[in-house]
Amino acid sequence: MRKMPLARLKWPIGWALLVATGVLAIVRLDIAQRRDTFQAEARIAHRLLSQRAAQHDAILATLALLSPAIGDPGRPEQRLPAVYPQLLAVIRSDSGQAWLDLGLQDAERRSRSSRRAELGPVDVRSRQYTLVQASDPISFALRIDVQRMVPWQEWPVRQPGPVRVVLALAGQALVLQSGQSPDSEPFGLTEGFVFAERLAPDSQPFVLQLRQATGPAYWPWTWLLGWVMVSTLGMTGFVAWQRARRSNRRAQQLLQFGQVARLNAMGELAAGMAHELNQPLSAIVANAQATRRILADDAPALDTVRHAIGQIEAQGRRAADVVTRLRRQVEAPQKTGALRPTDLLTSVRRVRDLLEPDIRRCAATITTLGASVQVLVDPVALEQIIHNLLNNALQALDALPAGERTVLISLQVDKDQGVMTLRDTGPGIASAALPHLFDPFYSTRHGGLGLGLSLCEALTQAMHGTLTARNTVPRGAEFRLSLPLAGRC
Repeated sequence: MRKMPLARLKWPIGWALLVATGVLAIVRLDIAQRRDTFQAEARIAHRLLSQRAAQHDAILATLALLSPAIGDPGRPEQRLPAVYPQLLAVIRSDSGQAWLDLGLQDAERRSRSSRRAELGPVDVRSRQYTLVQASDPISFALRIDVQRMVPWQEWPVRQPGPVRVVLALAGQALVLQSGQSPDSEPFGLTEGFVFAERLAPDSQPFVLQLRQATGPAYWPWTWLLGWVMVSTLGMTGFVAWQRARRSNRRAQQLLQFGQVARLNAMGELAAGMAHELNQPLSAIVANAQATRRILADDAPALDTVRHAIGQIEAQGRRAADVVTRLRRQVEAPQKTGALRPTDLLTSVRRVRDLLEPDIRRCAATITTLGASVQVLVDPVALEQIIHNLLNNALQALDALPAGERTVLISLQVDKDQGVMTLRDTGPGIASAALPHLFDPFYSTRHGGLGLGLSLCEALTQAMHGTLTARNTVPRGAEFRLSLPLAGRC
């Protein structure tokens, strides 16, 4: 399976991080807001129940204070449940009488010791408890219903709702509101909201406990889905903007590159024109000088003069062809010169004749192997390539002894290509220079422009051919020129 590039993964990863960060922030903000609301409601509930518990202490204190006045058989304290709904019954114990319930007896004993109301028996099942106040001559007890003790009209916690509310005492729990069962609480980012605080009166040491679960069921899914949609649209728009910006920047760079390339091409063209025209002009000057010397003799060799004048005429045409071809490259760079069948061996011989003075000066031995090979080329461009390759080979032989200066040119047919191989016995090409040999303006020769081989490669490619170079063993360099055969293209 192909792996997706990291550059393509950065936007999906960025979108996922953006969505996850936003979702986490929204959920945590929602949890914080619900926790603050929970804590505020819990404190209000604690205050309300503490007030009711303090009310019970006040009722008992009032009964103890008025106990002589209400000791008549009519027992007026029995009318209190009608006033306070949470009071199920008011129980009294006259002096000298014992409570029938041992729990009430223990509570009365503690009340006499503490001189305040004390908690009596607690019935978890019926959610009731008893509060006892010892006094003389009569002690009183209140039986209180926990459910009726809650002021529901003022109760801040939603009923029914997810909040569980209990009054806890020594491992016992009087349930006021069942809420969410601890066993069915959904998984969430927190353990839930918890509040636990003892009621204010010491006589009723109940701990008010509130607990609310939190999890995915309580998350603000509308906001979360909205954030996902906004993030998706925002990221899509940002990516589109980035791509448009990158496309515009690439277009500007391409325009700048095109302008720079055009300037470079003009520079290369000017340098190439100077490089290519230098060869036929040098030949013209050399033949003109030879003609002048011959004509200065008493008996001038007219045949030699005619040959020199023919060379001057041929090189003049060659220079004109070079100018025509370079002008065509400027006006229509996508078009090549007229391709026609050309004998590769004849082109090699014409270039050898042109370089004959340099070959004699160098004292080099030039050997040509192979028969005629017809290739489909621009004849002027082909001769220019051969001229540059052979001239470079002669320059490479200058550092060798005269007897070791040899160049071998072989011609052959390889499938549908005509191949010319030119091999010299010079020092070869430096390994560092070999990869850059055909780069424009790259030269290892002092004073060289670095355009000869670059122009040769460009001309070869324009004629649908290839030009390669390598070092040979034990020494020397080899250039291989492959061109399409005539009649097979």
